[in-house]
Amino acid sequence: MLAVAVAALLTALVVAVARALRRLGRGRTRVDRSARYLASVSDLDELRERTSLAKAARLGVPGRPGLPLGRDLRSGGMLYASWEDVVVGIAGPRVGKTTSLVVPAILAAPGALVTTSNKPDVVRATRDLRAGVGTAWVFDPQQVVDEEPTWWWDPLSSVTDDTSAAKLAGHFAAGSREADDRGDAFFDAAGKDLLTGLLLAAALDRRPITDVLGWLTDPDEREMVAILRRGGYPLIADDVESASRTSPRQRDGVYATARKMAACVRSSRINRWITPAGGDAAADPRPRLDPDAFVRSTDTLYSLSVEGEGTAAPLVTALTVAIVEAANVCRWKELPDLYSHLGSRGIPVLSIFQSYAQGVDVFGHEGMRKLFSAANEVVYLGGVKEAEWLRELSELIGDYDHETVSSSTTRGVRSASVQNDRRRILDTSELAELPRGRAVLLASGVRASMIATVPWMDGPEAAVIRASLAAADARAVSGPATATAPASGAAS
Repeated sequence: MLAVAVAALLTALVVAVARALRRLGRGRTRVDRSARYLASVSDLDELRERTSLAKAARLGVPGRPGLPLGRDLRSGGMLYASWEDVVVGIAGPRVGKTTSLVVPAILAAPGALVTTSNKPDVVRATRDLRAGVGTAWVFDPQQVVDEEPTWWWDPLSSVTDDTSAAKLAGHFAAGSREADDRGDAFFDAAGKDLLTGLLLAAALDRRPITDVLGWLTDPDEREMVAILRRGGYPLIADDVESASRTSPRQRDGVYATARKMAACVRSSRINRWITPAGGDAAADPRPRLDPDAFVRSTDTLYSLSVEGEGTAAPLVTALTVAIVEAANVCRWKELPDLYSHLGSRGIPVLSIFQSYAQGVDVFGHEGMRKLFSAANEVVYLGGVKEAEWLRELSELIGDYDHETVSSSTTRGVRSASVQNDRRRILDTSELAELPRGRAVLLASGVRASMIATVPWMDGPEAAVIRASLAAADARAVSGPATATAPASGAAS
């Protein structure tokens, strides 16, 4: 009987080891040999589960180690970014960024979560699970997942003074500009100043944001000037008034620039999400998103938008308090300057780019360098073909001593010589062709490491996610949502 029990135990252990090896990367890959030259098992102690759990407990998040990054190839242990860390992911198309980074990060979130995307897969995979711990708010003005506006949000709710109005105007300015549009220094600044004044006037008079667009279509309108004077902003009132009294060419240019910045508000599909039904907030039966209440909850906000005509990107940026995905959806110009600060305030951020160049398009060369350097962890999943950046990444990963042994025979005497030369641990071609299931991890204060990515399909919530995907498919077949409130669980 004992022999049977021992045999059963050994069988179970063999199965467990086989499963672990399968999860660790579906077998060895051509780049795994690099692990011997990279971070050792002890080098990664700060990122391991035990250390991460202790740090999380000190931060008031017991039992949740952090954002999962992947498995150490040497030990097989999971590695985590802490709840004070900010992370950058560089992942080309179809390399598993959603399955291995975004969805696991969403599942790990202990509190309020904001995720931005231009595709429906994140919502489909995680909505039902997040609705079980709080309200799932889906902001979908461009019908990425065919969601109806069963709730609304007032972008002017954050405008309390001229500073906050300027910040909101900045989001509109950044979100409305194409990546290759260098603009005009004078008209961009003047248009943003005009938009700032009009946003402030609308907020002071408790107007819907659509009134701002109405004011911008008529340079002779003075209503907003009177509102600003009554509200105690005479200098801004003077600026708004002077914008309409300059030469016709300059006036038209300034107003046209401001209209372009606020163009997304013109869309009837979009403004159903940002104005009360019938123009009366008190009579609108739909729930209204309160950002102050949201950040204290366990709710989830999915902010969805696509680029091109009618994009809601300026509104998505204004609505966002943390990013999980997308540079082309959430053009938050201040992000590089705020990155390390956000982590220290307990707002972990995971920003994912399809390439380093995509980040440069949004933030500029200096901004992207600042963001990249401020990240506590950088995860590269492959799929990028930018030779210059890959060379920089190869340098950051480092070199190893390659030993060459040569032998010779002289007068019957055999001799050997050893030569050492420095070689890149991973060269640019290997980084460009990084196999799926592997990622390079650069963590602060630690040597670079090669890790195995862990897609949600190999995680403990796989069954729940598959059920969420099936439910999303069923909803798609039955038609757009017609409920009167966002999905919520008992905790909402």
